[in-house]
Amino acid sequence: MALTLPHAVTAKAAATDAPFFEASWHDPESSATGYLVIDRLVRGLCSGGLRMRAGCTATEVRGLARGMTLKEAIHYEPGARYVPLGGAKGGIDFDPFDPAATGVLERYLAAMAPLIEQRWTMGEDFGVRQDAVDRAIEKIGLTSSVQAAHQVVADLDAANERMATAFGSDVDGVPLDELVGGFGVAEAALAAVRHRGMDPAATTAFIQGFGSMGGASARYLARAGVRIVGIADVHGVVANVAGLDVERLLLTRDRSGAIDRTQLRRTDRAEPGQRWLDIPADLLVPAATSYCIHADNQDRVQARVIAEAANMPITPEAEEALDARRVTVSPDFLANSATNAWWWWVLFGDIDGSPEQSFTKIADRIGALSDRMFDRADDEGITTRTAAFAMASERLAELTARFGNVTTPMP
Repeated sequence: MALTLPHAVTAKAAATDAPFFEASWHDPESSATGYLVIDRLVRGLCSGGLRMRAGCTATEVRGLARGMTLKEAIHYEPGARYVPLGGAKGGIDFDPFDPAATGVLERYLAAMAPLIEQRWTMGEDFGVRQDAVDRAIEKIGLTSSVQAAHQVVADLDAANERMATAFGSDVDGVPLDELVGGFGVAEAALAAVRHRGMDPAATTAFIQGFGSMGGASARYLARAGVRIVGIADVHGVVANVAGLDVERLLLTRDRSGAIDRTQLRRTDRAEPGQRWLDIPADLLVPAATSYCIHADNQDRVQARVIAEAANMPITPEAEEALDARRVTVSPDFLANSATNAWWWWVLFGDIDGSPEQSFTKIADRIGALSDRMFDRADDEGITTRTAAFAMASERLAELTARFGNVTTPMP
């Protein structure tokens, strides 16, 4: 099957590479516009989060939905309890910091309630927190944001016990569910560093974004010996060539991922936000917005390795130029896929939800997939994204042949 890479999906491409379903929503009480794109269904189900940001577009949501199809498919393991779902994504064009955002979120979810109940398993994404989703889901009379998947869970009581373990676990002061995604990014980044022949203990890194993905990426890279020389948050950049105290900053950040500047040490320095590409580092982890590395700023990238914690952070034009400079990219639908896969591993019973099994499974899967991607890229003389895309596409074809990607009758 012919697919377009997520960051290359355009309105024009949608005419020949159309998603399974898409809808637009117009809020009757504000200027907000929302979108839902179901890229594929497997066993009648799809998975993908909901983001909210001013300027969110239908084209962006289409690309994100395609990315979810690939994130799901790349983790297909014949014989595992978790059978990957199709990909989907929701997006709302509205400022998440606007006081009216909660009402906008509730009305959007109410409009999409029949799909959430039967087809679309969803949760938090950029600009939307899971606790806000959970409150809204309860208010509109649904039981869970992933209740559609309950239709294919063999023992829901046991699944709920595993989920309670997973979401009730704390690891050194941070909830487990806020760590798994960034831990996976760190594992992908370390695999890329090793592939380049770099020593993690001699490697420096810059993290753009310090929410759950960026914060956990920074923690586990630092624990692997990587020196974190800079972090960007909503207020700007903090940097220290000798390395930042990541753990201290992580445990004192606010709920939006903003660093408490009173926790900076005397040798740390604050820089304007626009300087985030000017801090020299061997490894760059974009963990915030889509399209942040583009044709007009890619020449400022100084890293030898980029691990995409954010979705679609690099445009195709920028990536072509980066590839010409031999910058290694670990693509988003592999590098940041652990949050999604972890949720399903727990729900379907491949792991028990404990931190020990969670970290072991993520390290094993992200490490194995990364190694396969690098081997394929080297053997075939292609980019890492092209190699990972081929891997995911082949698994999607297997899933489609075995389980179908159209709506199936539900019990």
